[in-house]
Amino acid sequence: MKSNEENFIKRLQRQKEDALEFVVDTYLPIIKGITYKVLIPLKDQGIVDECINDIFLSIWNNSKKFKGDSTDFRKWICTIAKFKAIDYHRKASKEVEFPSDYMDRNTDVSAEDELILLEDRTELIKLINQLEPIERDIFIMKFFLGYKTEQISKKLGLTNTSVDNRVYRGKKKLYQKVTTLELGESRA
Repeated sequence: MKSNEENFIKRLQRQKEDALEFVVDTYLPIIKGITYKVLIPLKDQGIVDECINDIFLSIWNNSKKFKGDSTDFRKWICTIAKFKAIDYHRKASKEVEFPSDYMDRNTDVSAEDELILLEDRTELIKLINQLEPIERDIFIMKFFLGYKTEQISKKLGLTNTSVDNRVYRGKKKLYQKVTTLELGESRA
């Protein structure tokens, strides 16, 4: 049996390689688009290619966690692509910007701490994805990419005040979502 539009999710979750090939053939253009959009300022094709490979590896490794249909799958992989690209951008930016003592401070982080940080980041990403698209884009640019309000307002065609207001409202929404959750409750 070969993977097709009807069965590729189940086959991917069963770790069938033809399902991954189907996903690559079907979704590579959109993955490339998202990755280029975030990483093009770095002007490093090697990082872009590495990020795309990492995105598909992540899809493969986490496919069993996915629940939903093909529409949800598209959203799921777009989210993975966006945040992998942001991770690569941040990592590349840190390599340039941070002084050598930055690495010394981070050597004390244990594997357990790193896992907790990773889980926290995943939860944060889920929360941010619940915002309106414009607010989500502003949050990503401001808090993940480190853009200033003026840069965001130029990119999105908004006034500085509008950007600041959306950041304020977005923070308020996130705060309300976090405070209404019970311990162990899913934020999805």
